[in-house]
Amino acid sequence: MSFLLRTLPRQSTRAFAPSTIAPRAFSTSFVQRKSATETVKDAAKTVDRKVSDKLVDGIELGQTAAQKAKSAAGMSADEAKGKAAEMTGEAKGKAHELAGEAKGKKEEIKGKL
Repeated sequence: MSFLLRTLPRQSTRAFAPSTIAPRAFSTSFVQRKSATETVKDAAKTVDRKVSDKLVDGIELGQTAAQKAKSAAGMSADEAKGKAAEMTGEAKGKAHELAGEAKGKKEEIKGKL
């Protein structure tokens, strides 16, 4: 019975003690805290994305300008390649002609000496 005297007063004080419930916050997700390096990485990604978007816009503008210039000149891509090859041939012919003239002058000067 001695055990009843020890446990009975403890239980009786608990039974009549006012119960207090600690308030707890209800949350379905963890609080996301970024470190300094993560913040810098995010900022760098944002800047990189904006810069690359502007560069792509610039490249597209250059391409459209080139297409407009070709259409204004009245040539398609194949015509432009053909014209370039023709001009290259003319330049090579002119170079051979001038080289021949130079050799002729050289021989002429050699003959006078």
